[in-house]
Amino acid sequence: MEAVAKDISVATDAFGGNKIEATNVQVYYGDAHAIKDVSVKISERSVTSFIGPSGCGKSTFLRCINRMNDTIDGCRVDGTITLDNEDIYDKRVDPVQLRARVGMVFQKPNPFPKSIYDNVAYGPRIHGMVRGKDETDELVQSSLKRAGLWEEVKDRLLEPGTGLSGGQQQRLCIARAIATRPEVLLMDEPCSALDPIATAIIEELIDELRENFTICIVTHSMQQAARVSQKTAFFHLGKLIEEGPTEEIFTNPRDKKTQDYITGRIG
Repeated sequence: MEAVAKDISVATDAFGGNKIEATNVQVYYGDAHAIKDVSVKISERSVTSFIGPSGCGKSTFLRCINRMNDTIDGCRVDGTITLDNEDIYDKRVDPVQLRARVGMVFQKPNPFPKSIYDNVAYGPRIHGMVRGKDETDELVQSSLKRAGLWEEVKDRLLEPGTGLSGGQQQRLCIARAIATRPEVLLMDEPCSALDPIATAIIEELIDELRENFTICIVTHSMQQAARVSQKTAFFHLGKLIEEGPTEEIFTNPRDKKTQDYITGRIG
């Protein structure tokens, strides 16, 4: 067991520096204790997958990283989460500005009822990131290119985003999220509503995006976690059971609960 732990430590050190660090995080919905004493470090410019059974707390923890839980009545977050060593729950931190640095893509594609162009331009405009049409055009084009969507929509930018296919809508939402030039991209089961072909396209896109972004993805698919992530964190009943390099988690887990989940005994 000591040898295994040592191997995992060495592999973990091979990643870049820590972009996000959570320490003793607790989340309460009223009296319900949803997240229990979670501590985890998330490496810069890598993909970290959060896996675990339904209701285990992985999406709740993901929403802590950009303070989306602030919008839920009766929700309380204790503990510390830092982004580049700065406490994101410090009273001086503006959640709106934080969400410009920490973008989010949700489970179901949710384009705004606007044109494809305006979906992408909306965030940069409200954050004052662009001046004039030329800058906006350039940012919209570059964001759609990075999301792998430009060639499919370049001649229909003024058409509604809601008219795209499901997979295209999700890539539009990714383009919208990265248009504000975030440092972190959170994805909450981004492929669960998509067919296998669209899922493969999104997974390939995630692999490309990690060169420039720190990505955290909640996934119900262990196969997807194995394909797209460098690190994996396993949650169960609101607790982080273990985390480490993805290959180690799937081939040589340290905790029996992780082993039972991966082999289908719990889930």
